[in-house]
Amino acid sequence: MKAMVINKFGGPEVFELADIPKPEVKPGYVLVRVIASSLNPFEIKLRSGLLPEFMPPFPAILNSDVSGVVVAVGENVEVLKPGDEVYGFIGGMTDENGALAEYALVDEELLCKKPSNIDFKTAALFPLVGISAYKAIIENSRLKPGDKVLIHGAGGGVGHIAVQFAKMLNAEVYATVSNDEKAEIAEHLGADYVINYKTTDVEEYLNKYTDGKGFDVVFDTIGADNLINSFKAAKVEGLVLTTNSRVALDLTLVHHKSLTLKTIFIVLPILTRTDRSEMGNILNEMKKMIEAGNLTIYRDKTEFNFSEIINAHKYYEAGGTTAKIALINDLI
Repeated sequence: MKAMVINKFGGPEVFELADIPKPEVKPGYVLVRVIASSLNPFEIKLRSGLLPEFMPPFPAILNSDVSGVVVAVGENVEVLKPGDEVYGFIGGMTDENGALAEYALVDEELLCKKPSNIDFKTAALFPLVGISAYKAIIENSRLKPGDKVLIHGAGGGVGHIAVQFAKMLNAEVYATVSNDEKAEIAEHLGADYVINYKTTDVEEYLNKYTDGKGFDVVFDTIGADNLINSFKAAKVEGLVLTTNSRVALDLTLVHHKSLTLKTIFIVLPILTRTDRSEMGNILNEMKKMIEAGNLTIYRDKTEFNFSEIINAHKYYEAGGTTAKIALINDLI
């Protein structure tokens, strides 16, 4: 089968078209004819060598988001059958190859039947960002009606899904964004207050919206050095959730304010081969929300074919993207 692979770390140009053996089904796994995927920052980091411990063996097939059609099933597959339209978060790391190929061999527990009211291209945008936001807001935020939640990066992939989940919990949502276009997205999805973090510092919006007391919950989808801003923004004994804590920081504020810091790292079921059914369960809950019209996703104005993955990475790294970048399989 044809696949876009990398054989070394580097810039976008390391991608190349290759002919590799079609995967054979094995117990618990299904073979999916891939129709679409989408681009995430995680794949940029893998390709560039920032996360070598998570890389599949070369020649490596990246991309964790997938939508497609099941064409074969292995022994012990309990739910899915040939012909089922599916979407899921399938790996593209360690020993689990990703979606940039004609076919993908996928653990059944990492998949769910595709929402019936959206196309394959849209379905493939949801898995990584949706599961990340779900685990943060629905499973771990402890939000109660009326609680104040600050979502950093609310116009991004994870952030704009998190805004919707927080509104489902009847929280008061404060969203930080970097420009007017992303502000419009956050407002359209229900954010009560939108803050441009480039023109408004933490102390200013902390005093304006909380009388200096801080937010009940802060969800930081930017992370790293921005975590300091999250610690400043959280109330005493508040909760800070983050998708990126790979940074050396002074935790004095965490101690002085008795904060709880919770990291969201959704690739653990892939890496540890444990609790994988949780992924499929979350996808199924999201499916219900999507079909009910309660959950939506924004797609960047530019999309790419799999054969154009070099250009897709260059486009992302140039900045200026809005929400998710769709990738369509033209290798079939």
